[in-house]
Amino acid sequence: VYLYHIPQFTAVGIPLRVIHRLRAAYGETVAGIKDSSGDFENTKAILREVPGFEVFVGTEKFLLRNLQEGGKGCITATANVNAPAIVRAWRERSEEAQKRIDVVRNTYENYPMISALKETIARRTGDPQWRAVRPPLVELSDEQRSTLAA
Repeated sequence: VYLYHIPQFTAVGIPLRVIHRLRAAYGETVAGIKDSSGDFENTKAILREVPGFEVFVGTEKFLLRNLQEGGKGCITATANVNAPAIVRAWRERSEEAQKRIDVVRNTYENYPMISALKETIARRTGDPQWRAVRPPLVELSDEQRSTLAA
């Protein structure tokens, strides 16, 4: 079982004490966590206090730091559009590789993330249906589409 810590959407986090209790009760069946909190101090605390626990960050912006602390990698939405570069950064484990993937992530963070990712896929596939999003999300405006494409 992998836990998913994303308190900004669930309104309930997974504190260290809960991870410790789950590991005590179920051992290695509770194998790891995706920490999408955006708080690397939280990620680091998990890595340091729960030996053998597989920790993935929810953004590639923390990939190198996570790997340096003993984490396993990242599970990130932008892998849908930048997977080869993220894999290279995972393999290289260098500041330079981290900077390259940060440029792409930072670009997408200038827009509503899911809408921007779907726009990129729509352009790549030639299928405008990829632009469809469900409320409360909204599609990018024509101006945002042009700017993102540039």
